[in-house]
Amino acid sequence: MENTNTIYGRFRQQTETNPDAPAVIEGRRRYTYSELDSMAGRIAAMLPPDARYIGVVMEHGVLMIASLLAVLKSGAAYVPVEPSFPRERIRFIMDECKVNLVLANSRYRRMLKGLPVLALDSAPKGDAPHSEDKSRAADPAYVLYTSGSTGLPKGVVATNANVCHYADAFRNEFGIGRGDRMLQYSVCTFDIFVEEVFATLLSGAALAIPDKKTRDNIGALMQFVADNNVTIISGFPYLLLEMNHLDSIPQSLRLLISGGDVLRAGYIDRLLPHVEIYNTYGPSETTVCASYYRCNGTHALADGTYPIGKAVKGVKIEIRDSDMNPVANGTPGEICISGNGVTLGYIGDREIENRAFVTEEGGRRIYRSGDLGTMLADGTVLFHHRIDSQVMIMGRRVETCEVENVLCRCPEVESGVVRSGTDSRGLAYLVAYLVPGHKCKFSLARIKERMRKFLPDYMLPEFFIPLQSIPLTPNGKVDTRALPPTKKIL
Repeated sequence: MENTNTIYGRFRQQTETNPDAPAVIEGRRRYTYSELDSMAGRIAAMLPPDARYIGVVMEHGVLMIASLLAVLKSGAAYVPVEPSFPRERIRFIMDECKVNLVLANSRYRRMLKGLPVLALDSAPKGDAPHSEDKSRAADPAYVLYTSGSTGLPKGVVATNANVCHYADAFRNEFGIGRGDRMLQYSVCTFDIFVEEVFATLLSGAALAIPDKKTRDNIGALMQFVADNNVTIISGFPYLLLEMNHLDSIPQSLRLLISGGDVLRAGYIDRLLPHVEIYNTYGPSETTVCASYYRCNGTHALADGTYPIGKAVKGVKIEIRDSDMNPVANGTPGEICISGNGVTLGYIGDREIENRAFVTEEGGRRIYRSGDLGTMLADGTVLFHHRIDSQVMIMGRRVETCEVENVLCRCPEVESGVVRSGTDSRGLAYLVAYLVPGHKCKFSLARIKERMRKFLPDYMLPEFFIPLQSIPLTPNGKVDTRALPPTKKIL
Protein backbone atom coordinates (compact mmCIF):
# COMPACT_ATOMS: atom_id res chain seq x y z
CA MET A 1 0.00 0.00 0.00
CA GLU A 2 1.42 3.37 -1.00
CA ASN A 3 2.27 5.81 1.78
CA THR A 4 0.26 8.92 0.90
CA ASN A 5 1.30 10.99 3.91
CA THR A 6 5.06 10.53 3.71
CA ILE A 7 7.59 12.55 1.78
CA TYR A 8 8.72 9.69 -0.43
CA GLY A 9 5.15 8.45 -0.90
CA ARG A 10 4.04 11.88 -2.15
CA PHE A 11 7.11 12.13 -4.38
CA ARG A 12 6.34 8.68 -5.79
CA GLN A 13 2.81 9.83 -6.63
CA GLN A 14 4.25 12.69 -8.67
CA THR A 15 6.60 10.29 -10.41
CA GLU A 16 3.77 7.98 -11.44
CA THR A 17 1.60 10.89 -12.60
CA ASN A 18 4.28 12.79 -14.54
CA PRO A 19 7.35 10.57 -14.95
CA ASP A 20 8.89 12.68 -17.72
CA ALA A 21 8.35 16.06 -16.06
CA PRO A 22 11.55 17.87 -14.99
CA ALA A 23 12.35 17.36 -11.30
CA VAL A 24 15.88 18.76 -10.93
CA ILE A 25 17.85 21.19 -13.08
CA GLU A 26 21.60 21.14 -12.45
CA GLY A 27 23.94 22.91 -14.82
CA ARG A 28 22.84 22.03 -18.34
CA ARG A 29 21.27 18.72 -17.28
CA ARG A 30 17.58 18.14 -16.67
CA TYR A 31 16.58 15.15 -14.55
CA THR A 32 13.02 13.88 -14.80
CA TYR A 33 10.96 12.61 -11.89
CA SER A 34 11.47 9.08 -13.18
CA GLU A 35 15.26 9.52 -13.37
CA LEU A 36 15.42 11.03 -9.88
CA ASP A 37 13.28 8.24 -8.45
CA SER A 38 15.46 5.61 -10.11
CA MET A 39 18.58 7.25 -8.72
CA ALA A 40 17.06 7.34 -5.23
CA GLY A 41 16.08 3.69 -5.51
CA ARG A 42 19.62 2.59 -6.39
CA ILE A 43 21.02 4.51 -3.41
CA ALA A 44 18.30 3.18 -1.07
CA ALA A 45 19.32 -0.38 -1.95
CA MET A 46 22.81 0.37 -0.58
CA LEU A 47 21.61 1.58 2.82
CA PRO A 48 21.64 -0.63 5.92
CA PRO A 49 18.27 -2.12 6.84
CA ASP A 50 16.61 -0.77 9.99
CA ALA A 51 18.81 2.35 10.10
CA ARG A 52 17.21 5.17 12.13
CA TYR A 53 19.38 8.19 11.34
CA ILE A 54 21.69 8.69 8.37
CA GLY A 55 23.99 11.70 8.03
CA VAL A 56 24.34 13.55 4.74
CA VAL A 57 27.49 15.60 4.06
CA MET A 58 27.44 16.42 0.35
CA GLU A 59 27.73 19.19 -2.19
CA HIS A 60 24.40 20.55 -3.39
CA GLY A 61 23.15 18.83 -6.53
CA VAL A 62 20.93 16.08 -7.86
CA LEU A 63 22.99 13.40 -6.07
CA MET A 64 22.28 15.06 -2.74
CA ILE A 65 18.54 15.32 -3.46
CA ALA A 66 18.43 11.65 -4.54
CA SER A 67 20.29 10.68 -1.36
CA LEU A 68 17.74 12.45 0.84
CA LEU A 69 14.89 10.65 -0.94
CA ALA A 70 16.75 7.35 -0.60
CA VAL A 71 17.14 7.81 3.15
CA LEU A 72 13.45 8.63 3.51
CA LYS A 73 12.41 5.67 1.35
CA SER A 74 14.47 3.38 3.58
CA GLY A 75 12.44 4.49 6.59
CA ALA A 76 15.28 6.44 8.19
CA ALA A 77 15.65 10.16 8.89
CA TYR A 78 18.40 12.24 7.34
CA VAL A 79 20.76 14.47 9.33
CA PRO A 80 22.14 17.15 6.97
CA VAL A 81 25.37 19.06 7.56
CA GLU A 82 27.16 21.46 5.24
CA PRO A 83 30.71 20.24 4.48
CA SER A 84 32.05 23.69 5.41
CA PHE A 85 30.95 23.30 9.04
CA PRO A 86 33.68 22.85 11.71
CA ARG A 87 34.68 19.23 12.20
CA GLU A 88 33.86 19.26 15.89
CA ARG A 89 30.36 20.54 15.21
CA ILE A 90 29.81 17.82 12.61
CA ARG A 91 31.14 15.22 15.04
CA PHE A 92 28.86 16.45 17.83
CA ILE A 93 25.78 16.33 15.58
CA MET A 94 26.49 12.85 14.22
CA ASP A 95 27.31 11.50 17.69
CA GLU A 96 24.20 12.93 19.33
CA CYS A 97 22.00 11.46 16.58
CA LYS A 98 23.85 8.13 16.80
CA VAL A 99 23.85 7.94 13.01
CA ASN A 100 24.05 4.46 11.49
CA LEU A 101 25.80 5.79 8.39
CA VAL A 102 26.97 9.00 6.75
CA LEU A 103 26.44 9.53 3.02
CA ALA A 104 29.25 11.80 1.86
CA ASN A 105 31.25 12.84 -1.18
CA SER A 106 34.57 11.00 -1.07
CA ARG A 107 36.55 14.22 -0.53
CA TYR A 108 34.98 14.49 2.94
CA ARG A 109 35.90 11.01 4.18
CA ARG A 110 38.94 12.27 6.07
CA MET A 111 36.96 14.85 8.05
CA LEU A 112 34.47 12.11 8.97
CA LYS A 113 37.13 9.68 10.17
CA GLY A 114 35.78 7.33 12.80
CA LEU A 115 32.22 7.47 11.45
CA PRO A 116 30.68 4.84 9.16
CA VAL A 117 30.82 6.48 5.73
CA LEU A 118 29.39 5.48 2.36
CA ALA A 119 31.21 7.57 -0.25
CA LEU A 120 29.13 8.73 -3.21
CA ASP A 121 30.44 10.88 -6.04
CA SER A 122 27.93 9.71 -8.63
CA ALA A 123 24.75 7.71 -8.67
CA PRO A 124 25.14 3.92 -8.71
CA LYS A 125 24.88 2.45 -12.20
CA GLY A 126 22.45 -0.11 -13.53
CA ASP A 127 18.77 -0.71 -13.12
CA ALA A 128 17.21 0.33 -9.85
CA PRO A 129 16.73 -2.79 -7.71
CA HIS A 130 13.40 -3.13 -5.96
CA SER A 131 13.48 -1.65 -2.49
CA GLU A 132 10.47 -1.34 -0.26
CA ASP A 133 9.15 2.06 0.75
CA LYS A 134 9.47 1.82 4.53
CA SER A 135 8.57 5.43 5.29
CA ARG A 136 5.77 6.09 7.77
CA ALA A 137 3.88 9.32 8.43
CA ALA A 138 4.64 9.50 12.16
CA ASP A 139 8.32 8.59 11.82
CA PRO A 140 11.15 11.16 11.86
CA ALA A 141 12.08 12.55 8.44
CA TYR A 142 15.04 14.76 9.35
CA VAL A 143 16.94 16.41 12.19
CA LEU A 144 17.86 20.08 11.70
CA TYR A 145 20.31 21.63 14.14
CA THR A 146 19.89 25.18 15.41
CA SER A 147 21.85 27.22 17.92
CA GLY A 148 21.13 26.23 21.50
CA SER A 149 20.82 28.47 24.56
CA THR A 150 23.12 26.07 26.43
CA GLY A 151 25.97 26.75 24.00
CA LEU A 152 25.49 23.44 22.19
CA PRO A 153 23.48 23.09 18.97
CA LYS A 154 20.11 21.38 19.36
CA GLY A 155 18.47 19.12 16.78
CA VAL A 156 14.80 19.53 15.84
CA VAL A 157 13.13 16.26 14.80
CA ALA A 158 10.40 16.69 12.15
CA THR A 159 8.20 13.86 10.90
CA ASN A 160 7.09 12.89 7.42
CA ALA A 161 3.60 14.08 8.29
CA ASN A 162 4.98 17.46 9.40
CA VAL A 163 6.61 18.00 6.01
CA CYS A 164 3.58 16.79 4.03
CA HIS A 165 1.45 19.22 6.02
CA TYR A 166 3.77 22.07 5.07
CA ALA A 167 3.80 21.09 1.40
CA ASP A 168 -0.01 21.26 1.48
CA ALA A 169 0.03 24.66 3.21
CA PHE A 170 2.55 26.02 0.69
CA ARG A 171 0.55 24.77 -2.29
CA ASN A 172 -2.67 26.14 -0.77
CA GLU A 173 -1.19 29.66 -0.51
CA PHE A 174 1.05 29.86 -3.56
CA GLY A 175 -0.47 27.43 -6.06
CA ILE A 176 2.85 25.78 -6.90
CA GLY A 177 2.66 23.03 -9.50
CA ARG A 178 3.85 21.85 -12.90
CA GLY A 179 5.49 24.70 -14.77
CA ASP A 180 6.95 26.24 -11.62
CA ARG A 181 10.65 26.16 -10.94
CA MET A 182 12.03 26.82 -7.48
CA LEU A 183 15.56 28.09 -6.90
CA GLN A 184 17.55 25.92 -4.48
CA TYR A 185 19.57 28.60 -2.72
CA SER A 186 19.54 27.80 1.01
CA VAL A 187 22.06 25.71 2.92
CA CYS A 188 20.78 22.25 3.84
CA THR A 189 20.82 22.96 7.58
CA PHE A 190 18.10 25.61 7.46
CA ASP A 191 14.41 24.92 7.04
CA ILE A 192 14.12 27.13 3.95
CA PHE A 193 15.91 24.20 2.28
CA VAL A 194 12.99 21.94 3.32
CA GLU A 195 10.60 24.42 1.68
CA GLU A 196 12.68 24.63 -1.48
CA VAL A 197 13.08 20.89 -1.97
CA PHE A 198 9.92 19.25 -0.71
CA ALA A 199 7.30 21.94 -1.40
CA THR A 200 8.61 21.63 -4.97
CA LEU A 201 8.99 17.88 -5.46
CA LEU A 202 5.73 17.02 -3.69
CA SER A 203 3.87 19.41 -6.01
CA GLY A 204 5.19 18.33 -9.40
CA ALA A 205 7.39 21.41 -9.89
CA ALA A 206 11.13 21.50 -10.66
CA LEU A 207 14.11 22.38 -8.49
CA ALA A 208 16.87 24.51 -10.06
CA ILE A 209 20.27 24.13 -8.35
CA PRO A 210 23.08 26.59 -9.18
CA ASP A 211 26.70 25.83 -8.31
CA LYS A 212 28.37 27.59 -5.40
CA LYS A 213 30.16 30.15 -7.56
CA THR A 214 26.86 31.21 -9.09
CA ARG A 215 25.10 31.37 -5.71
CA ASP A 216 27.76 33.72 -4.37
CA ASN A 217 27.37 36.31 -7.14
CA ILE A 218 24.04 38.11 -7.43
CA GLY A 219 24.54 38.91 -11.12
CA ALA A 220 25.40 35.33 -12.02
CA LEU A 221 22.55 34.08 -9.84
CA MET A 222 19.99 36.24 -11.63
CA GLN A 223 21.35 35.08 -14.99
CA PHE A 224 20.88 31.48 -13.81
CA VAL A 225 17.33 32.33 -12.77
CA ALA A 226 16.61 33.85 -16.19
CA ASP A 227 18.27 31.05 -18.18
CA ASN A 228 16.29 28.37 -16.34
CA ASN A 229 12.96 30.21 -16.11
CA VAL A 230 12.90 30.08 -12.32
CA THR A 231 9.52 31.27 -11.03
CA ILE A 232 9.96 31.18 -7.22
CA ILE A 233 12.77 32.25 -4.89
CA SER A 234 12.58 31.75 -1.13
CA GLY A 235 15.35 33.26 0.96
CA PHE A 236 16.45 35.58 3.71
CA PRO A 237 15.58 39.27 3.44
CA TYR A 238 19.23 40.07 2.69
CA LEU A 239 18.90 38.25 -0.65
CA LEU A 240 15.86 40.37 -1.49
CA LEU A 241 17.84 43.46 -0.50
CA GLU A 242 20.54 42.53 -3.02
CA MET A 243 17.90 42.04 -5.70
CA ASN A 244 16.31 45.37 -4.76
CA HIS A 245 19.48 47.17 -5.91
CA LEU A 246 19.42 45.63 -9.37
CA ASP A 247 18.18 47.55 -12.39
CA SER A 248 15.84 44.68 -13.22
CA ILE A 249 14.98 41.13 -12.19
CA PRO A 250 14.27 38.13 -14.44
CA GLN A 251 10.80 38.24 -15.99
CA SER A 252 10.23 34.57 -15.20
CA LEU A 253 9.94 35.33 -11.46
CA ARG A 254 6.38 35.40 -10.14
CA LEU A 255 7.01 35.03 -6.40
CA LEU A 256 9.61 36.09 -3.82
CA ILE A 257 9.37 34.72 -0.29
CA SER A 258 11.26 36.26 2.63
CA GLY A 259 11.78 34.39 5.87
CA GLY A 260 14.12 33.83 8.78
CA ASP A 261 14.56 37.48 9.75
CA VAL A 262 12.78 40.83 9.82
CA LEU A 263 11.67 42.13 6.43
CA ARG A 264 12.01 45.91 6.10
CA ALA A 265 10.24 48.16 3.60
CA GLY A 266 13.54 49.46 2.25
CA TYR A 267 14.57 45.93 1.28
CA ILE A 268 11.81 45.50 -1.31
CA ASP A 269 10.49 48.96 -2.30
CA ARG A 270 11.80 48.68 -5.88
CA LEU A 271 10.74 45.03 -6.23
CA LEU A 272 7.12 45.38 -5.18
CA PRO A 273 5.79 46.75 -8.51
CA HIS A 274 7.27 43.81 -10.43
CA VAL A 275 6.69 40.62 -8.43
CA GLU A 276 4.52 39.16 -5.68
CA ILE A 277 6.34 39.26 -2.32
CA TYR A 278 5.49 37.49 0.92
CA ASN A 279 6.90 37.90 4.42
CA THR A 280 6.86 34.65 6.41
CA TYR A 281 7.51 33.48 9.93
CA GLY A 282 8.06 30.12 11.57
CA PRO A 283 10.56 28.42 13.87
CA SER A 284 12.15 25.14 12.75
CA GLU A 285 10.27 23.60 15.68
CA THR A 286 7.00 24.10 13.77
CA THR A 287 8.25 22.92 10.34
CA VAL A 288 9.28 25.87 8.18
CA CYS A 289 6.57 28.59 8.18
CA ALA A 290 3.65 29.08 10.54
CA SER A 291 2.38 32.33 8.99
CA TYR A 292 2.33 34.21 5.66
CA TYR A 293 1.86 37.91 4.86
CA ARG A 294 1.42 39.29 1.33
CA CYS A 295 3.28 42.60 1.08
CA ASN A 296 1.86 43.82 -2.24
CA GLY A 297 -0.89 46.39 -1.88
CA THR A 298 -0.11 46.98 1.79
CA HIS A 299 2.08 49.31 3.81
CA ALA A 300 4.87 48.54 6.25
CA LEU A 301 4.30 49.24 9.94
CA ALA A 302 5.38 52.49 11.58
CA ASP A 303 8.78 50.99 12.45
CA GLY A 304 9.45 50.15 8.79
CA THR A 305 8.90 46.38 9.12
CA TYR A 306 6.18 44.12 7.75
CA PRO A 307 3.76 41.97 9.78
CA ILE A 308 4.28 38.22 9.75
CA GLY A 309 0.69 37.61 8.73
CA LYS A 310 -1.89 34.94 9.42
CA ALA A 311 -1.50 31.28 10.31
CA VAL A 312 -0.99 28.90 7.40
CA LYS A 313 -3.42 26.09 6.62
CA GLY A 314 -3.39 23.47 9.39
CA VAL A 315 -1.77 25.77 11.98
CA LYS A 316 -3.14 27.85 14.85
CA ILE A 317 -1.30 30.85 16.31
CA GLU A 318 -2.22 32.25 19.71
CA ILE A 319 -0.75 35.03 21.82
CA ARG A 320 -0.37 34.02 25.45
CA ASP A 321 1.09 35.47 28.64
CA SER A 322 3.91 33.98 30.73
CA ASP A 323 1.39 31.66 32.46
CA MET A 324 0.07 30.44 29.09
CA ASN A 325 -3.21 32.31 29.44
CA PRO A 326 -4.61 33.79 26.18
CA VAL A 327 -4.37 37.58 25.91
CA ALA A 328 -6.75 39.94 24.15
CA ASN A 329 -6.19 41.10 20.58
CA GLY A 330 -3.84 44.07 20.54
CA THR A 331 -2.04 42.93 23.70
CA PRO A 332 1.60 41.79 23.39
CA GLY A 333 2.46 38.27 24.49
CA GLU A 334 4.35 35.15 23.50
CA ILE A 335 3.67 33.69 20.05
CA CYS A 336 2.44 30.12 20.64
CA ILE A 337 1.92 27.71 17.75
CA SER A 338 -0.10 24.51 17.49
CA GLY A 339 -1.30 22.29 14.66
CA ASN A 340 0.14 19.91 12.11
CA GLY A 341 3.56 21.58 11.92
CA VAL A 342 4.60 21.07 15.55
CA THR A 343 7.56 18.70 15.51
CA LEU A 344 8.59 15.91 17.89
CA GLY A 345 10.96 18.24 19.75
CA TYR A 346 14.71 18.06 20.25
CA ILE A 347 16.74 14.90 19.88
CA GLY A 348 18.87 13.60 22.73
CA ASP A 349 18.83 14.52 26.41
CA ARG A 350 17.23 17.97 26.11
CA GLU A 351 14.74 18.02 28.99
CA ILE A 352 15.13 21.75 29.64
CA GLU A 353 14.86 22.81 26.00
CA ASN A 354 11.90 20.48 25.38
CA ARG A 355 9.88 22.37 27.97
CA ALA A 356 9.10 24.76 25.13
CA PHE A 357 6.74 22.03 23.85
CA VAL A 358 3.61 22.00 26.02
CA THR A 359 0.89 19.33 25.89
CA GLU A 360 -2.53 20.54 26.97
CA GLU A 361 -5.48 18.48 28.14
CA GLY A 362 -6.80 16.53 25.21
CA GLY A 363 -3.32 16.02 23.78
CA ARG A 364 -2.92 19.27 21.82
CA ARG A 365 0.77 20.16 21.59
CA ILE A 366 1.84 23.80 21.59
CA TYR A 367 5.26 25.24 20.86
CA ARG A 368 6.21 28.31 22.89
CA SER A 369 8.32 30.29 20.43
CA GLY A 370 10.01 32.69 22.84
CA ASP A 371 9.01 35.50 20.46
CA LEU A 372 6.92 38.48 21.51
CA GLY A 373 4.05 39.38 19.22
CA THR A 374 0.60 40.92 18.97
CA MET A 375 -2.47 39.66 17.15
CA LEU A 376 -4.78 42.11 15.43
CA ALA A 377 -8.55 41.66 15.26
CA ASP A 378 -8.36 40.14 11.74
CA GLY A 379 -5.86 37.48 12.85
CA THR A 380 -2.76 39.22 11.47
CA VAL A 381 0.24 38.78 13.76
CA LEU A 382 2.88 41.42 14.41
CA PHE A 383 6.34 40.20 15.41
CA HIS A 384 8.12 42.43 17.94
CA HIS A 385 11.30 40.72 19.14
CA ARG A 386 12.69 37.83 21.14
CA ILE A 387 11.37 37.90 24.68
CA ASP A 388 14.91 37.54 25.99
CA SER A 389 16.37 40.38 23.86
CA GLN A 390 15.92 43.07 26.50
CA VAL A 391 18.93 44.79 28.07
CA MET A 392 19.04 47.30 30.91
CA ILE A 393 20.53 50.71 30.04
CA MET A 394 20.77 53.18 32.93
CA GLY A 395 18.12 51.18 34.79
CA ARG A 396 15.68 51.19 31.89
CA ARG A 397 14.64 48.27 29.71
CA VAL A 398 15.69 48.59 26.08
CA GLU A 399 14.75 46.32 23.18
CA THR A 400 17.67 46.14 20.77
CA CYS A 401 15.18 45.40 17.96
CA GLU A 402 13.45 48.73 18.54
CA VAL A 403 16.73 50.61 18.23
CA GLU A 404 17.64 48.53 15.18
CA ASN A 405 14.35 49.39 13.48
CA VAL A 406 14.97 53.12 13.95
CA LEU A 407 18.55 52.77 12.66
CA CYS A 408 17.41 50.96 9.51
CA ARG A 409 14.79 53.62 8.73
CA CYS A 410 17.53 56.21 8.24
CA PRO A 411 18.04 56.84 4.49
CA GLU A 412 21.81 56.87 5.09
CA VAL A 413 21.63 53.22 6.18
CA GLU A 414 21.16 50.33 3.77
CA SER A 415 21.07 47.68 6.48
CA GLY A 416 22.10 47.48 10.09
CA VAL A 417 21.99 45.52 13.32
CA VAL A 418 22.18 46.59 16.95
CA ARG A 419 23.84 44.47 19.61
CA SER A 420 24.59 44.99 23.28
CA GLY A 421 27.92 44.86 25.06
CA THR A 422 29.06 45.05 28.68
CA ASP A 423 31.65 47.49 29.98
CA SER A 424 34.31 46.93 32.65
CA ARG A 425 31.77 47.71 35.38
CA GLY A 426 29.28 45.17 34.06
CA LEU A 427 26.93 47.80 32.63
CA ALA A 428 25.27 47.29 29.25
CA TYR A 429 25.71 49.54 26.23
CA LEU A 430 24.60 49.39 22.59
CA VAL A 431 26.60 49.03 19.39
CA ALA A 432 25.20 49.81 15.93
CA TYR A 433 26.74 48.01 12.93
CA LEU A 434 25.61 49.49 9.64
CA VAL A 435 26.12 49.34 5.90
CA PRO A 436 25.98 52.87 4.40
CA GLY A 437 23.20 53.35 1.89
CA HIS A 438 23.22 54.89 -1.56
CA LYS A 439 20.22 57.18 -1.22
CA CYS A 440 22.19 60.08 0.28
CA LYS A 441 25.69 60.93 1.46
CA PHE A 442 26.72 59.09 4.60
CA SER A 443 26.78 61.25 7.71
CA LEU A 444 27.02 59.77 11.19
CA ALA A 445 25.90 63.07 12.72
CA ARG A 446 22.77 63.04 10.56
CA ILE A 447 22.04 59.43 11.52
CA LYS A 448 22.23 60.30 15.22
CA GLU A 449 20.08 63.36 14.66
CA ARG A 450 17.40 61.28 12.95
CA MET A 451 17.49 58.61 15.65
CA ARG A 452 17.09 61.22 18.41
CA LYS A 453 13.72 62.12 16.91
CA PHE A 454 12.45 58.68 17.89
CA LEU A 455 14.65 57.52 20.76
CA PRO A 456 15.69 58.99 24.12
CA ASP A 457 19.42 59.51 24.62
CA TYR A 458 19.87 56.38 26.75
CA MET A 459 18.66 54.26 23.80
CA LEU A 460 21.19 55.69 21.33
CA PRO A 461 24.07 53.31 20.57
CA GLU A 462 27.41 54.42 22.01
CA PHE A 463 29.30 52.95 19.04
CA PHE A 464 28.46 53.22 15.32
CA ILE A 465 30.58 50.92 13.16
CA PRO A 466 30.28 51.14 9.34
CA LEU A 467 30.77 47.85 7.48
CA GLN A 468 30.92 46.88 3.81
CA SER A 469 28.36 44.14 4.55
CA ILE A 470 26.68 42.52 7.52
CA PRO A 471 28.34 39.13 8.16
CA LEU A 472 25.96 36.20 7.85
CA THR A 473 26.09 32.62 9.10
CA PRO A 474 25.91 29.74 6.60
CA ASN A 475 22.17 29.68 7.42
CA GLY A 476 21.86 33.29 6.25
CA LYS A 477 21.27 34.95 9.62
CA VAL A 478 23.39 37.70 11.15
CA ASP A 479 26.65 36.22 12.44
CA THR A 480 26.96 38.12 15.70
CA ARG A 481 30.30 36.51 16.54
CA ALA A 482 31.80 37.80 13.29
CA LEU A 483 30.90 41.42 14.02
CA PRO A 484 33.91 43.58 15.01
CA PRO A 485 34.30 43.52 18.79
CA THR A 486 33.97 46.62 20.93
CA LYS A 487 34.84 47.12 24.56
CA LYS A 488 33.96 50.10 26.67
CA ILE A 489 36.56 50.44 29.44
CA LEU A 490 36.07 52.89 32.29
